[in-house]
Amino acid sequence: MPWDLDDDRPIYLQLMERIQQDIISGIYKPGDKIPSVRDLALDAAVNPNTMQKALSELERSGLVYSQRTSGRFITEDEVMLKKMKMQLAAEHIRQFFEKMHQLGFGDEETLHMIQDALKGEKQ
Repeated sequence: MPWDLDDDRPIYLQLMERIQQDIISGIYKPGDKIPSVRDLALDAAVNPNTMQKALSELERSGLVYSQRTSGRFITEDEVMLKKMKMQLAAEHIRQFFEKMHQLGFGDEETLHMIQDALKGEKQ
């Protein structure tokens, strides 16, 4: 099934974000070998050159590393992975509050709505 990509942003950035999300969510574990460029490109329904660019950028960031004849692997740097997870969470929270402000909700009102929603989940 092709990945959900939009035309508003560069495809390779969206591919990078999707792979980062898969790593952070545990689909790929530290030290895991990731599928080949061709397999990932086929899965995402994109050109292999675009997937190669995304993976090269992930390598430059240190999230992924290559072993010459064995393929690419996920970093085993737990500190880096935790930091990335926290940065991604902070960005989602920032975007959420920005959208709530656009709807006319203040921070306190938004926090009360979150607390109410959490109370509803526990019941």
